[in-house]
Amino acid sequence: MRFVGRLIWASLALCLAIPCGALVLVVAILFDPVSSEALTRLGLFGFLQGMTDLASGIGPDALLLLAAGIARAGFVLLVLPPLAMALIGEAMNLHSAPAYAVGTGLATALVPWLMRGAPASLAAHNLAVEGRVTALLFLAGAAAGLVYGWIAIRDRPVGA
Repeated sequence: MRFVGRLIWASLALCLAIPCGALVLVVAILFDPVSSEALTRLGLFGFLQGMTDLASGIGPDALLLLAAGIARAGFVLLVLPPLAMALIGEAMNLHSAPAYAVGTGLATALVPWLMRGAPASLAAHNLAVEGRVTALLFLAGAAAGLVYGWIAIRDRPVGA
């Protein structure tokens, strides 16, 4: 019965932590001028490219592929790190919300670097933008981990 209770608390904590991390990421990107400018340029380029593709006869299935790609990236960045840290924390019986925050923040910040593999030669400006985006991803992951930690460790006794 105790396992079922832990499972319910952990699920509730994840259901609240993931949207919190997403909200922090969106707000941080909107308030960071460098990231906001980079995303605006990318978004405008993507929008213009999409309009060109539609005008040239490429069907709406390309838009569905784009939406699927965005959903996959959101899942990998916003769901997998808190879920992985929750599983690791429950297995290790962590009792510290800051530990969940740091672990989830690091995992979220490392995802783009790990998925890309070896970096190509980066200009100083691109490296600065990527560093800021990495910091924003760490902030979003840390917020999600902190929310998870606060909720998930509430019902756990210290010695259990």
